[in-house]
Amino acid sequence: MRKFIYLFFVLTLSFPAFSQQDTAAYAAQRAKINALLAERSTRFGQYDESLNQRTGIFGWQTKRDIKNSNEILRQVVITDNNIFKELKVLMEYKDLQNQQKVAVADQSQQRMERYMQTIKKLQDQNEQLKAAAESRAKSRNISTYVIVFLLLIMAGGFYFLLKKIEQYKKYEKSNV
Repeated sequence: MRKFIYLFFVLTLSFPAFSQQDTAAYAAQRAKINALLAERSTRFGQYDESLNQRTGIFGWQTKRDIKNSNEILRQVVITDNNIFKELKVLMEYKDLQNQQKVAVADQSQQRMERYMQTIKKLQDQNEQLKAAAESRAKSRNISTYVIVFLLLIMAGGFYFLLKKIEQYKKYEKSNV
């Protein structure tokens, strides 16, 4: 459970650093697109006004009015092309951000898997050490019992030997 909490804190602390950098560049790109959209809106308003301009005789449009309108319309199209280019850059940037997020998630997943493998390995080693300690404790108990048993046999043998020696001495005294 602790490993997940540590991993969560590490990921939580690292994502804001990445997102602040990404957000600044992304916001700058969006501001650029918004400026282009505002410029397009202004130019389209100028185009609308130029269509209503009629400086010719009887309220007709002159060639100059039409050329002016076409020039403004050409500027609108150029601005539209710039908007599309910048939108493409923004979309590529967004794709890059998504790829980075996927890469960070994959790295986090790999790290988490390695942590889990390490924890599993340590748990297995812990179990082996416990088993070894238990077998040592059992062997100590058995060896203790064997030593006590041998001491008892030796004490019993010594006791019986002393008894035999006493009997032998009594037997010799009585035969002398």
